[in-house]
Amino acid sequence: MKVIHPISLMVAAVALLAFSVLGVPVHASDMDDRIESSAKESYVFKTYLKDDDIKIKAKDGVVTLTGTVSEESHKSLAEETVAGLPEVKSVDNKLEVKGERPAEKSDAWILTKVKTTLLFHRSVSGIKTEIDVKDGIVTLRGEADNQAQKDLTTEYAKDIEGVKDVKNEMTVAKTSKETKETKETRTAGDKIDDASITGLVKMTLLYHRSTSALHTKVETMNGVVTLSGKASNAAEKDLATKLAKDVNGVEDVKNLMTIE
Repeated sequence: MKVIHPISLMVAAVALLAFSVLGVPVHASDMDDRIESSAKESYVFKTYLKDDDIKIKAKDGVVTLTGTVSEESHKSLAEETVAGLPEVKSVDNKLEVKGERPAEKSDAWILTKVKTTLLFHRSVSGIKTEIDVKDGIVTLRGEADNQAQKDLTTEYAKDIEGVKDVKNEMTVAKTSKETKETKETRTAGDKIDDASITGLVKMTLLYHRSTSALHTKVETMNGVVTLSGKASNAAEKDLATKLAKDVNGVEDVKNLMTIE
């Protein structure tokens, strides 16, 4: 016993030393690998950012984004999505936008905002809607599944900063049955990860003129979005709930915002 006891202590000490020297870096490395993998496999990166050249590097939970994206909105969406991943402490966004950036509130700038916003919402079809902008006036063309979808497309487009008016020339489908595309979109939406949902909701609230000034914190757990922060009145709070609920992948919204 007198011989075994010191040996046991020595083995324990060596194991402890090995853990302290090697264990923490390995743990941190595993965590960083998970972060990088989760970002690359997220719905946002595989759907909206798939054509961009984005490199993701995590170190001790701090993520650095480098590379190029096609437009400013993609830069923000990438950051918001990564920031919503578990174990991420902060994001250093060094992404660069390719080409010239359109002037703020120019027709090209408005077009990008409207197009992006319609893509995020599941009750409208950003893919099937043709968008033209001239002197701040947005013209919508294409086919809506029903009158309600057409009206909602107008409502969403009107609420984008810089839009002066909307002319909706969309036709309404003769049958109100769900199209194959709509069904596929909703099916895909059910599989959207929480970080992607958080990023999409944040961008949606930022892009809509009625909620852009709100300081809203967004958290998502199993598709359920929790909003916190401050709203000027009940109407703003209700609108934030409505817009968030219509984002792809959102199962429900808990609005904990307080009214100033």
